Amino acid sequence: MKLKAQPDYDTQRDEKEGRLRDVSDQAIWWLSSCKPGYGVQNLMSDSLATYWQSDGPQPHLVNIQFRRKTAVCSLCVYVDFKQDESYTPSKLAVKAGNHFQDLEEVESVELLEPSGWVVIDLRSGGRPRRAFILQLVVLANHQNGRDTHLRRIKVLSLAAGGGSGVGDSQQGGGASSLAIFDKIR
Repeated sequence: MKLKAQPDYDTQRDEKEGRLRDVSDQAIWWLSSCKPGYGVQNLMSDSLATYWQSDGPQPHLVNIQFRRKTAVCSLCVYVDFKQDESYTPSKLAVKAGNHFQDLEEVESVELLEPSGWVVIDLRSGGRPRRAFILQLVVLANHQNGRDTHLRRIKVLSLAAGGGSGVGDSQQGGGASSLAIFDKIR
């Protein structure tokens, strides 16, 4: 699927309206590689001036592991071709699963000179995808670049009483809208 970056996308709008919440800080993050001083702390920073820079052969990996199975609606990645040029990803894949041995590719996207937020919808059948682990895979960069720059990543989940996810214009919902996720194994 080809996606365009959304330079004016406000990742906090859905949080303010009570539909989604950022669950990035509830996970343990680690990277396949990074240049010294350009690691996970830069991906988690609120500043878009900082970035993670990989250091090594592709594919580059961002691993996100939650302590409990988490319902995830979308993965938002901020990239800037105007500043990063050949360091900007051109092809990304997202894998999800319960552990590293069962990760399955759930989405693959191609980007054409993106500058802004790339919102990757991870819902399955309109419902959030439940997983312990998400893995963002940088498969290729623009201009055949080797290392990559990602400026920010956010993992968004439904807020309690929220709607059905990214861009959903319905308000409210309450406990009855979350009842479909209330199951005992």
